[in-house]
Amino acid sequence: MGKTSNQKLKILYIMQMLMENTDEEHAISTGDIIDELGRMGINAERKSVYDDIEMLKIFGLDILSRRSAPKGYYIASRDFELPELKLLVDAVQSSKFITEKKSRELIKKIERLVGRHEASELQHQVVVANRIKTMNESIYYNVDKIHDAISSNVKIKCKYCEWTLKKKLEPKKNGDDYIISPWVLTWDDENYYLIAYDDESEQIRHYRVDKMLSIELIPERRTGKEAFQDFDIAVFSKKTFGMFAGSEKELEISFNNKLIGVVMDRFGKDIIIHENNNGTFTARMKVDISAQFYGWLSAFGTDVKIIAPREEAIKYSEYITKISEFY
Repeated sequence: MGKTSNQKLKILYIMQMLMENTDEEHAISTGDIIDELGRMGINAERKSVYDDIEMLKIFGLDILSRRSAPKGYYIASRDFELPELKLLVDAVQSSKFITEKKSRELIKKIERLVGRHEASELQHQVVVANRIKTMNESIYYNVDKIHDAISSNVKIKCKYCEWTLKKKLEPKKNGDDYIISPWVLTWDDENYYLIAYDDESEQIRHYRVDKMLSIELIPERRTGKEAFQDFDIAVFSKKTFGMFAGSEKELEISFNNKLIGVVMDRFGKDIIIHENNNGTFTARMKVDISAQFYGWLSAFGTDVKIIAPREEAIKYSEYITKISEFY
C-alpha cells in the first residue's frame, strides 16, 4: 500500500463515510470507499478496507453488509433512532425560549446524528419561520449560567425586564439589580422559568428566564433552603395557572363529566373525585387563586361551578359580574 500524509487517517475517513452516507436503505460498497479515499489522496486496497471495517466493528460501530442491491456496508443502528430525533427537532421548533437563529443551529447539529439520507427527513419537517420565538439571544446562555449558580450554591444578580408599548424589554425597579437565590428551572406553557428565593420578600418567586438580562453569579451562598425543603415542582405547576401565583386555597369544584380528561390533564390522577348522580363530578384540589385561574374556569362556562368554600364561589361570581359590567 502506498504511503501518503493522510494514510493514518484512513480508518477515520471510512467511519465518517459510513456515518454520514449509510443507513438500512443506503449502503456503500468497498469500491466506492476506495474511490472516495483516492479523491482524498489516500491509497487503499480491498483487504485494508476489510480490516479497517472489522476494527470499527470491534470499536463498537454496528456495521452490517448487504449482498443484495444496494450492495455494501451500512450503519445498522445509532445512538438515536430517527423517530427520537424527530421528537427533538419538534421540541426545538416549538420552544419559544430558543431564538429562530439558535433553533436552526441546534437542528443542524441534530441532523449530524444520522446519515444524510435520514437527515433529509428531518429537514422536511423543519418549519421554524413564523413561530413565536423569543428575541432574547442570550437566553440560551442564561440557562447555562443559572445551572452553574445552582450547582455552585451561589446567588445571582440580574436585570429583570418587562415589555413596554414600544415593544422593548425595559428593566424593572428603575434598572436596579435583582439579587436572588436560584433553586429550580422549570418548563411551563412553552417558557423557561426560574423558581428562586427572594430575600427581600422572604418568599419563593418565579421569573421568566427570557426576561432576565445581564445574569452574573455572585459569591454569596444561596438562601431559602428551608423554604425549598419540601418543594415539589409538580405540585407547584398543577396549582399555579400560567405561572401567576396567588393565595393557595383548597376548593371543591363541580364539573360536567365530559371534562374529566381536562381535569386529569391539569391536576393529575391523585386528586379526590366524587361522582354525582346528575352527570357531574366534584373534584377537590389546591390551587393558587388568581385571575388566570378564573379565566381557566370561565372557559368551561356552565359546565363548571365552585361548590366550596362559599366565599371563593362569591369571589368568582364577582369576577364574572365585573367583566360583564365592563361591556
